Amino acid sequence: MNMRMNLSGQMRMEQRMKLAPRMIQSMEVLQLPLLALQEKIEAELNSNPVLERVEETAEQAAPAQELSEEPLPEKEMVVSEDPDRLEDFQRLDSLDEEFEEYISNGDFFRRGAYDPSEPDRKLEAIQNTPAAGQSLQEYLKDQWRLVDAPEEVRAAGEQILENLDEKGYLTVPLEQLYQKDKSPFTLEHLHQALGLVQQLEPTGVGARDVRECLLIQLRQSPEDRSIEIRLLENHWQELLENRLPQIAKKMNCSLEEVNKAIERMSKMDLSPGLQIGRNDNHPITADIVVEPDESGGFRAVLVETDLPNLRVNRFYQQMARNRRIDEQTRQFLQKNIRSAQWFMDAIAQRRQTLQKVAQAVVDYQRDFFEKGPLYLKPLPMSVIAEKVGVHVATVSRAVAGKYVQCPQGILPLRSFFSGGLEDESGQERSWDALKAKLQELVDSEDKSNPLSDDQLRQKLAEAGMGNIARRTVAKYRKILNIPTARFRKKY
Repeated sequence: MNMRMNLSGQMRMEQRMKLAPRMIQSMEVLQLPLLALQEKIEAELNSNPVLERVEETAEQAAPAQELSEEPLPEKEMVVSEDPDRLEDFQRLDSLDEEFEEYISNGDFFRRGAYDPSEPDRKLEAIQNTPAAGQSLQEYLKDQWRLVDAPEEVRAAGEQILENLDEKGYLTVPLEQLYQKDKSPFTLEHLHQALGLVQQLEPTGVGARDVRECLLIQLRQSPEDRSIEIRLLENHWQELLENRLPQIAKKMNCSLEEVNKAIERMSKMDLSPGLQIGRNDNHPITADIVVEPDESGGFRAVLVETDLPNLRVNRFYQQMARNRRIDEQTRQFLQKNIRSAQWFMDAIAQRRQTLQKVAQAVVDYQRDFFEKGPLYLKPLPMSVIAEKVGVHVATVSRAVAGKYVQCPQGILPLRSFFSGGLEDESGQERSWDALKAKLQELVDSEDKSNPLSDDQLRQKLAEAGMGNIARRTVAKYRKILNIPTARFRKKY
């Protein structure tokens, strides 16, 4: 069998899109919310030696003397034994004086200088940063070390503690924690350890479901909770189905007593583990403030008071142009100067784009800011993109992670973009407006006779929301975590 291998060349035309580093950086900066942008700026200040912060004191001071564009004449340094040749050493003294004058004028790289009269921002940040909190497992293990139990039970308890979730629940079956050939404990030791773990603080940890979590707390309560315990032990499924009259009849007590027991249980903690542990919640900072303007409308104002003003250090700019500096150093400086300029341009582009997008949204949703959530209009991103004159993807990046402070509260900028429907009067209503009206109807209904999905549909139609299908009402009821009429009923 003969095998032949042939090589052939082909030419093919294709169109590809390549993003320049400058464009990628611009898109990245545009997408950053305010707090993330502040961190990005600090990172750039620390990594790029030619980029510096413009301090207010420097701006208010007398203007700094510009270094001459012409390179200073230099002479070859000659070291001689002749004590009378002092010219070279005088030249060194003059250079030292010029450099000190340059520093005093404020043009030197400021971040390396120390001024005792100015506050140390990094030190303040360190002092105001809280210490890392203790995790739930660490907190429980500190208690577990004091438990008096055999070694096998102690080892089983440590295994249980390692498998608790952040809420304090044991979601892994005990049988799964036991490995016959490897575990130094038995399944019986695991059951004993679980009983001891459930006695630790916070009360309720170690439970395997909500029912057990409530029972642990009730049994350790100093008050009489016998009705609640009977309710959970014997009538849990009926309780989930809201069959309160049947429960009262079987327990031989009044409906009022059952309701009071349910009210007391509603105040108990269903996630005891969250009482302990690190708090990773990050603050939300508004990027845009919506305020009334003189014409009776609203204007979008960017919040940038905490963003520093940046510039390229002039001393390094002149070094990059100085032919007497070695080529490698000049290339290094030129590269960092271009990077700094691109970064400052990206911040300016972000400011301009976000301002235009935010103002276009505020103008379009004027009724929302004047009258409330029920008047939020459907708004596709393509409408704002066309009005601002940018691509839809640019609008999407501009609104990502940004928040708006307005009379209705602090809201995500993305929440102003949604689909919708046309009401009976021909006015467009967004799906968010529909959800707001649905929540309003449920909050104001008679809880002894709550509205069904079909009745809610009729009420929405009467409110001018249009002819909405019942399944649409059910869909948005579930999104709002509103239970069915049967479970909303109060006896």
